Amino acid sequence: MNGIIAFFVKMNTDNHVRVLLVEDEEHLLEVIKLNLELEGYKVTTAVNGTAAVKNFRQGRFNLVVLDVMLPEMDGFSVCEAIRLQNTTVPILFLSAKNTYEDKIMGLKRGADDYMTKPFNLEEFLLRVKVLIKRGLSKDEKSEMDDVFRFDEYEVNFLTYEVTAKNQQKLTLTKKEILLLKLLIERKNEVVSREQILETVWGYDIYPSTRTVDNFILSFRKYFENDPKQPKYFFSIRGVGYKFVYL
Repeated sequence: MNGIIAFFVKMNTDNHVRVLLVEDEEHLLEVIKLNLELEGYKVTTAVNGTAAVKNFRQGRFNLVVLDVMLPEMDGFSVCEAIRLQNTTVPILFLSAKNTYEDKIMGLKRGADDYMTKPFNLEEFLLRVKVLIKRGLSKDEKSEMDDVFRFDEYEVNFLTYEVTAKNQQKLTLTKKEILLLKLLIERKNEVVSREQILETVWGYDIYPSTRTVDNFILSFRKYFENDPKQPKYFFSIRGVGYKFVYL
């Protein structure tokens, strides 16, 4: 398995979830686009309503994030045009228009959700995730839940297999895959030792925290280019552990 560490090519993006982002404020557009891409989404942008409709008709998208006040064609009209073509793709309005009437109008035109600016980025990304998952097919939902890709690795939580870009594979133990899934689901957050022991090992068998340390050391050996200088898996002294992936 160590041989796979030398490969730094990203996983193929053909299977990534696709988001159409429509926003005419350039700085905000770039900030939102960057954060969506950091979540692993493939983002297409448009800065006016006409371009948004054109892009949607020419592509395939899993979510539309849509401003209301747009040049050439407002967001409500864009939403209506999209709904004439596609009744299922989730649409999220993200707008400075924050009155009750605006929200009702957006939902009446076919949107699934409506957030107002300024907004909390974490809440926005959570809503995006929920809407995307809601719009996926049964098979796509299953893959989204069961497979996680980061850099050159693919983790399959059903088969317990880790696959690298060069197709080399490693099979993890059940406890390893459970701990890895917990850390990935809580990525960029510190997960306490107590929560790990309760969630992964349960109340019947309660190992020492040194056991978890050994699992983290194993993850570093599997995934890190230099286990002594980790990029993904960190032990936070006196607190817990963290999986970092931006």
